[in-house]
Amino acid sequence: MSLATARPSACPACEAAPAAEALAARADPPDARLLVSVPGVHCAGCIATIEQGLAGIEGVNSARLNLTLKRLSVDAKAGIEAQDIIARLERLGYEAHEMDAGTISMTETERQGRDLLMRVGVSGFAMMNIMLLSVAVWAGADGPTRDLFHLISALIAIPTVAFAGQPFFRNAWRALRAGRMDMDGPISFAIVLTLFISLYESLLSGQHAYFEAVVMLIFFLLVGRYLDFRARAAARSAAQELAALEVPRAIRLDDGHETTVNVAELSVGDVVLVRPGGRVPVDGAVIAGQSEIDRSLLTGETLPVFATTGHSVSAGEVNLTGPLQIRVTAAGKDSSLHRMADLVANAESARMRYTTIAEKAAAAYAPTIPILSLAAFVVWYWISGGDLRLAMNIAVASLIITCPCALGLAVPAVVTAASGKLFRKGLLIKDGTALERLAEVDTVIFDKTGTLTMGTPVPTNLDRHPPDARAVALALAEASSHPLAQALARALRDHEVAPAELEAVTEQAGHGIEAIWQGTTVRLGRAAWVGAETRGVTAAYLAIGEQTHAFTFTDQLRPGAKEVVQALLAQGKSVRLISGDVDAAVRDLAENLGISDWQAGALPQDKAQAIADLQGQGHKVLMVGDGLNDTVALSAAHVSISPASALDAARAASDMVLLGRDLLPVADAMRLSKTALRRIRENLWQSGIYNVIFVPIALFGFATPLWAAFVMSVSSISVTLNALRLK
Repeated sequence: MSLATARPSACPACEAAPAAEALAARADPPDARLLVSVPGVHCAGCIATIEQGLAGIEGVNSARLNLTLKRLSVDAKAGIEAQDIIARLERLGYEAHEMDAGTISMTETERQGRDLLMRVGVSGFAMMNIMLLSVAVWAGADGPTRDLFHLISALIAIPTVAFAGQPFFRNAWRALRAGRMDMDGPISFAIVLTLFISLYESLLSGQHAYFEAVVMLIFFLLVGRYLDFRARAAARSAAQELAALEVPRAIRLDDGHETTVNVAELSVGDVVLVRPGGRVPVDGAVIAGQSEIDRSLLTGETLPVFATTGHSVSAGEVNLTGPLQIRVTAAGKDSSLHRMADLVANAESARMRYTTIAEKAAAAYAPTIPILSLAAFVVWYWISGGDLRLAMNIAVASLIITCPCALGLAVPAVVTAASGKLFRKGLLIKDGTALERLAEVDTVIFDKTGTLTMGTPVPTNLDRHPPDARAVALALAEASSHPLAQALARALRDHEVAPAELEAVTEQAGHGIEAIWQGTTVRLGRAAWVGAETRGVTAAYLAIGEQTHAFTFTDQLRPGAKEVVQALLAQGKSVRLISGDVDAAVRDLAENLGISDWQAGALPQDKAQAIADLQGQGHKVLMVGDGLNDTVALSAAHVSISPASALDAARAASDMVLLGRDLLPVADAMRLSKTALRRIRENLWQSGIYNVIFVPIALFGFATPLWAAFVMSVSSISVTLNALRLK
């Protein structure tokens, strides 16, 4: 045997290891899950368009769009990047932004909602079955038959109470451990004592048991609790949404080599590459390249700004035309975008300290309920000479009658009725306290771009240019990703203009598009680059040889903008316009709408500071905005509204969302909020009068627990009917 062929013996695991490593090396990399925000989706047609449009991309396994959250979840091969998905969506006509899937988790909220709804269903089903058994008792069943029906009712009621009543029991126990009494304390006492006395009466062959009353009580309260939960769950954290908009990955340049890393791994001084169409992942300074930067998400500026060596950029801005190398000055938690998320979180926590009128009333009312019931038990036990059954029945009846069920429904019932009315008008209420706060508003602040206007530039002078100029402009505009170029291309195609045939089309990053047409150099872009005089208005400039043309633009006014401003002024509200856009654009819009108080060039912090100053002077501010730059102001305001077309973070920070394009529902909501607040106060007064009348009746022994449950239910129904008057 030669040395060349000799092999030492080895264990099977050692023999298998190289083969396993080779197999792993040949295996395909794991699939990736991408999460993308698509704020412009609004119907089932959007779902079909997007999901079918992405199905044609090689490497995409599946795409599912959540219409409620306006989020697209894509399962794709490892080679597919978020920018590939975003580019395809933009070709389909939808704005899109990458989100960090690890930052957002709605699982707990969704679980709580399903849990409450399941308990509503269980208690409702049990209530109907127990009432069917009770009908036989009420019809005259006696003796063993009555006792059997009572025991069957107990078999249904006891597990139902144990399961469906858990939300009240947990809250009551938590409050008691903290040394306080909330609204769930008396409710829990009423449920447990009523169940106990019913079981006691059934075992002793008593004539009355109140299993249907206790399950009915749980059902009504759970319905109110679920309505309140849905309103609060819609107002999910804007700070969480904002943090998810941070770019999770970046391309780091190491000695000229590109490496994709998590943003959290970047340090000050690192150099990152941002390709055209990508979002800037860090704060930094441009050290190479030139391009145009879209800052509309952060500042509200309508037009992109030119960026070249030495210019500062911020996380969240979008690079439009040319590759940029950026030296990092702040990344991750130190970036401007993350600091904005922190400001939003602080503003949200401050605003959530606001409590409803019903909660304030319950805080004063709830501790007296068990005291009254206990006093009734002691007094009647002494008066009756130790009759435990009589004392217990009167105590339970007193507890049920004083149970704050109507108080618990007072606000959710009104909010639900008002929400339905405003929803039909095109406004969705997300936060249950929003109507109460809206009724207190005396100052309204509007953002400009995307709020009072549609945020899309519209050409104003197409017919003033000769056919050749329009044909050349269309051909050049179609080759550019600049917002003005895209708007010009759409408008020219709508005018049935045919594009000219161009040669040698090139894009000069930060300047515009250049080509050859019939032997002549043509350019579309900035005024100085094409050799034209600046008009002082928003425009795209075209040069054909020595001849120049200016295609001017205006921002389309949102429907109802003029009407809502006039309606608010007529209601006696102070109306202000604060925008990050340039002076000329903001001034023209303010004059057009009749707004005398306006501010241009405002940063996100400036808007929030203006609101803080006003509220520090005792004013209650309504903020209406749509952009990422508005999220801090939306969270800081006393109450806030954003359009459905707004970015996810802006909608999440808002208390209400406009479902359509029309702004007029804002004025409708202001009027309805006054009526809703009046209905809430009426419900509270109604609950108070109910207690003044019926509590003495129970305390003096003239009410059985069943009769008390009936009166309590009538009180709850009357509160609901009063709320329905809003419709």
